[in-house]
Amino acid sequence: MSETQKAAAETFRKLHAEGCFVLPNPWDVGSAMYLQHVGFKALATTSAGFAYSHGLLDEAPTIDAVLAHCRDIVQATPLPVNADFRHGYADAPEGVAENVTRCVATGVAGLSIEDSTDNDAEPLYDIQLAVERIKAARRAIDATGIPVVLTGRCESWLVGDPNAFAVAIERLTAYAEAGADCLYAPGVSDPREIEAIVKAVAPKPVNVLVYRPDQNMTVAILADLGVRRISVGSALSRVAWGAFMRAAQSIATTGSFDSLGDVTAFADLAAVFKR
Repeated sequence: MSETQKAAAETFRKLHAEGCFVLPNPWDVGSAMYLQHVGFKALATTSAGFAYSHGLLDEAPTIDAVLAHCRDIVQATPLPVNADFRHGYADAPEGVAENVTRCVATGVAGLSIEDSTDNDAEPLYDIQLAVERIKAARRAIDATGIPVVLTGRCESWLVGDPNAFAVAIERLTAYAEAGADCLYAPGVSDPREIEAIVKAVAPKPVNVLVYRPDQNMTVAILADLGVRRISVGSALSRVAWGAFMRAAQSIATTGSFDSLGDVTAFADLAAVFKR
């Protein structure tokens, strides 16, 4: 067992124990280093942000590429890192367990397993299979002897389920009982529904995704609802893409370089990246 990884996992667990913290999502080594520089206490990968940085859609990167990316982010800073491990890159519980073991070996302090199938005909795994997948992930983590935080995700909002809230309550409580340490239903934004989820899985912590300003959420508001962890998914990477695309489009269409007026100074970047 890596003592460094064990210490990171224990630190990550303590962050979930009380209060509310922001878990921002870098998409490469540089963005991870900057997030440490400004004082965040832990990081989480973003599968979509990573995919976009390679010119791919979210579901396209192979598990080997994802594991290499997790290892790169872990090695970029001393902060605990949570892996956005999508659906475990397998359908069967046995495959999830094998891949979770490989993910833990990258040095992560946490990882999430979602119940989305990437199949439009059946967008969510059958609940019994979904529960068995969480149990398999739990057993795999426990077998490593490293206290990696397991997050169980219900994707009911993201797949457009008309009964997203009821589905999330049923599944997240089942995932909590199956061994998930933290529960997460990306897409929930109604404060009453967030509070109900927090109460349904208590005392286990809940993660909420904030990915657009019109959600009207702040750390203080979510903390008051009982949320322990806040992530932003691919939003930071898409903010960066937005600035890049606007600047490039301006150069291409106007022939001027006015869009380069907001560049970051070399000295500011040097302050982050010097080792």
